[in-house]
Amino acid sequence: MPNKRARQVSEFNSELKLKGFNVYQIEADSNATRIYSRKDFYKICLTTGKSIIHYADRSFEQEGTVLFFGNPHIPYSWETISTTYIGYTVLFSEDFFNAAERGGSLQQSPLFKIGGTPILKITEPQRHFLNTIFQKMIEEQQSDYAYKDDLIRNYINLIIHEALKLQPTEHVDQPKNAASRLTAVFFELLERQFPVESTERSLQLKTAQDYANHLNVHVNYLNRAVKEVTGKPTTAHISERIISEARSLLQHTDWNIADIAYALGFEYPTYFNNYFKRMTGTNPKSHRRLEV
Repeated sequence: MPNKRARQVSEFNSELKLKGFNVYQIEADSNATRIYSRKDFYKICLTTGKSIIHYADRSFEQEGTVLFFGNPHIPYSWETISTTYIGYTVLFSEDFFNAAERGGSLQQSPLFKIGGTPILKITEPQRHFLNTIFQKMIEEQQSDYAYKDDLIRNYINLIIHEALKLQPTEHVDQPKNAASRLTAVFFELLERQFPVESTERSLQLKTAQDYANHLNVHVNYLNRAVKEVTGKPTTAHISERIISEARSLLQHTDWNIADIAYALGFEYPTYFNNYFKRMTGTNPKSHRRLEV
């Protein structure tokens, strides 16, 4: 059974990366765990049940039907409370969505941006209408229609426009310990950048200021929260994680030093060499030889 499940996950990931989207019915997928790289895909869920959704530094307790918008650049987690949970999910990359050159970034949408309105309460008539849209996407996903990608993009766009006309949920619980919650969100966002899977895509978040900008807080507030909870500054955690990933790439890949430097966000290999030596006491080339 574990091997079969692993194959299902692998096939799902391969298909998702190849197409740039995947849509499925949640209750039909109750026996399979969907594992995918959140850092690459936006997510829209139409769900009916009781749950608590943690999104950045806010928590939303929901019962009934909601429409949720997940941004791959913003950490979120989902606690299901109901014994039954039904609905639909569509995953899609920004490249897939913008292939029709609509222009504008999804990250700037009030539905996807941090501080925006990611959860909307849905009435029964709205649920029936949105159910139909998701069902049509599933039908097209399984069809041989030559322009099904365009049609699915249009359905996603229709869901977004319908959502923009609705009022956001008001059931928001502020974190009991703001510093702890913000620190947890920082670590989720930090880990979401790893593992580095390609030499063609450089790390986007490299400094405490980068993380503060993504979390929509002042960098001093982020630093105080992380230091209060962990005893170490934000930059120390970022550096430790980058060095840990550097060691892994040096040991387990055949990438050259310049490629590793770029993938980890360094503009020049010399910057990476100096950084690695300052943090570890040895240079990347010597470290790689020691690990062989």
